[in-house]
Amino acid sequence: MASVRVGPPPRGLAATLGVPGDKSIAHRALLLGALAEGTTTVSGFPGGGDVLSSLGAMRALGARIARAGDAVRIEGAGGRLGSGGRAVIDCGNSGTTMRLTAGLVAGGPGTVVLDGDASLRAMGAAVQTTEGHAPVTVRGAALRAIDWTLRVPSAQVKSAILLAGLAARGTTRVCEPLASRDHTERLLGHLGVRLERAAGSIEIEGGQRPIGTAVPLPGDVSSAAFLVVAALVVAGSELRLADVGVNPTRTGALAILRRMGAPIEVVGTHDLAGEPRAELRVRAARLRGTTVTPAEVPGAIDELPILCVAAAFAEGETTITGAGELRVKESDRIAALEQLRLLGVGVSAREDGLVIRGTGGRRLRGGRVESHGDHRIAMAFGVAGLAADGGVEIADADVAEVSFPGFFARLAELGAAVEGI
Repeated sequence: MASVRVGPPPRGLAATLGVPGDKSIAHRALLLGALAEGTTTVSGFPGGGDVLSSLGAMRALGARIARAGDAVRIEGAGGRLGSGGRAVIDCGNSGTTMRLTAGLVAGGPGTVVLDGDASLRAMGAAVQTTEGHAPVTVRGAALRAIDWTLRVPSAQVKSAILLAGLAARGTTRVCEPLASRDHTERLLGHLGVRLERAAGSIEIEGGQRPIGTAVPLPGDVSSAAFLVVAALVVAGSELRLADVGVNPTRTGALAILRRMGAPIEVVGTHDLAGEPRAELRVRAARLRGTTVTPAEVPGAIDELPILCVAAAFAEGETTITGAGELRVKESDRIAALEQLRLLGVGVSAREDGLVIRGTGGRRLRGGRVESHGDHRIAMAFGVAGLAADGGVEIADADVAEVSFPGFFARLAELGAAVEGI
């Protein structure tokens, strides 16, 4: 797929539908299932490129994994994981696979070539970089527990340390300045691992082994956010999104959208496999600009591109600060979002964020943008095309398959004018 053009639908978007299973939890279920004793079954598996990198990584380390559609069965290797000698793992475009696998293998029996983090060296792992970056060689070693404070909130680094802590001698404690997503902690508990959680810290005792079990994935709230904004900006829309994860460390974007005037209902919240989930109901609305503070960024980091599209249609200015991490995602997302100017939106970029001057609900002008190989940029501009005169053409749009397989086909099913799929 070289490019896709998305144009306005003839009427509002109206449907009840699901979204792909949660990508963040899928990564963790694959890794912990591979490490576990017994069998772990994952349902609702999303199947995008990123999680397939983790699936391939665990197979390379010796776990037996069978996939049929959205169901995955993992025969855990337990302490034998990674015992097959030197393994070279292609993590594709997935930083999550690199960082979490580094933690997983740091206390293991083999040598693995991928990526790592400075905190693993502090625990005694032998980590060698290639001129300071990937590929990285991690040689498993007898680890010692550490008390580690994250300099910036990062669920991936936190998770890598906790996974390494499972193999360490003693109790590992991780402190974080701001709460990041807590799927690893929740899933560890679901698989029988004991943790102590307090405000700003998590402790895990080494020597424990997860026990395989069923892991039904909720719908990915980050994927749902694109459809939520689509409904907000297309007049006459009313969408219901079933069984979406509403983990409080992941719903920052919904809170920001509500502050902008979005009528989003969360209905029927219930817990399953340690994760809360619910139906989201949203209808079209006039939005107003807001300020996204640094404290809000960790809970909405993946949704900031689509929040910028919402801001493009809002009344007044939206200011985002403390989001310098956007510079080092799959693309420089701040630079990529400056392409909103091509669609008639006022944008001022800063080193750690953006100021967006919305159209006050008016349609954008049509244009052509680059995805820069970034799935969230491709999908964000696809949503922008739903309310742009002449639509928006997105180059290299197939990168959306990384996290939301069939995203543009889904827009077409909802009535959007989509060419190129």
